[in-house]
Amino acid sequence: MNTPHRLALALLFAVALCDAGLRWQSSTGGVTPEAAVLVQAQACTDYRVVREGLIPMPEGVPAAHASSLVAFPPSHPLHAHKALAAFWFAGTRESGSDVQIASSTFDYTTQAWDAPQWVVNRHTVGQGLGIQIRRIGNPVAWADARGRLHLFVVATGLGGWAASRVVHLTEQAPMQFKVVRTLPLTALVPAFNTSTLVRTVPMPLSDGGAVLPLYFEIGIKYGVAVRLNAEGEMQSMTRITQRREVLQPTLVAHSPTHWSAFMRDYSPTEMVAHSETWDAGAHWQDVGNLALSNPGASVAALRMSSGGLMLAHNPAGRGREVLLLSTSANQPLSWTTRTLIDGVKADEYSYPTLIEVPTITTAYNTQPDVWLSYTHMRKAIAFKQLRFNCPVRSQP
Repeated sequence: MNTPHRLALALLFAVALCDAGLRWQSSTGGVTPEAAVLVQAQACTDYRVVREGLIPMPEGVPAAHASSLVAFPPSHPLHAHKALAAFWFAGTRESGSDVQIASSTFDYTTQAWDAPQWVVNRHTVGQGLGIQIRRIGNPVAWADARGRLHLFVVATGLGGWAASRVVHLTEQAPMQFKVVRTLPLTALVPAFNTSTLVRTVPMPLSDGGAVLPLYFEIGIKYGVAVRLNAEGEMQSMTRITQRREVLQPTLVAHSPTHWSAFMRDYSPTEMVAHSETWDAGAHWQDVGNLALSNPGASVAALRMSSGGLMLAHNPAGRGREVLLLSTSANQPLSWTTRTLIDGVKADEYSYPTLIEVPTITTAYNTQPDVWLSYTHMRKAIAFKQLRFNCPVRSQP
């Protein structure tokens, strides 16, 4: 048997074993963390775009994709002057050997994005892991309880994205990162830690930890949830869905124990998939689809501090040339959709990310601004800053 055939059989064997392993882990439950937010009875979803544009790109780089945003917490050294940071991969093309992770920070004083810098490349990742890395991709950023930033980056050696892994890096100095290790996402089958990727931001927990959504996509496609402690160390892993054609989950908490995962649909159904847990992630159940279409494109969800839900997505039928923002203020979920960008065929406004960033509070602005980033034509990363008009309410 030649080498390609051996590799194919090994990967198929990994699919079966990883699938079985995650099913077992989901059925055994795990820790019961508390979510960081509680839903208020009345949610404010009245917003306007106050700032938008392109984040500066590294000079001479023609392609960009898959951005992630993180707000600087008060304990971070840059918090006094910087509101948030954006991370994305850039190079001559996706999967190119020259692709690196770029970053830019938004400055309070200048009210503008700073010049971009390179923060991770495949060579430093390979040196940190002691193996050869052929390419890197999607980055996801998170700030831990100490205010230190973490990056989770997709990396691959032989076999392309089907043999990818998620590399964990931590901040050693402001915006300087060091490799920690590859996340042991297939702990039951350590020899086949392959085809696991990261895309959407972690969901914060009240203990300072977070739940990092990941996905598996070789042969079958499904999402998993990785529990991180307050220092960013992996604690447990559960499978989010029993479906085999959904990926790139994004997580929100309706209460300390009731969470939702919304997922990209890779099936002919073309609707945003939905799973729920009622025991803080110990067990998940598929609950069908949202009343929102999806053309096989990444979605981003956010539970706002007001209690409202926000979902950025592309619509089936039009595809990635249209970017929508849907909001829901109640349970069961009932969505109001607004078109943010209405392009023409061959345009692309995709892979959105949503976070809240604290801003000045006034009588008619009682919640943080929402910042949205997304891929702009596969050439740059664009952003929008959304501000809410929310009258002050008495707290219960």
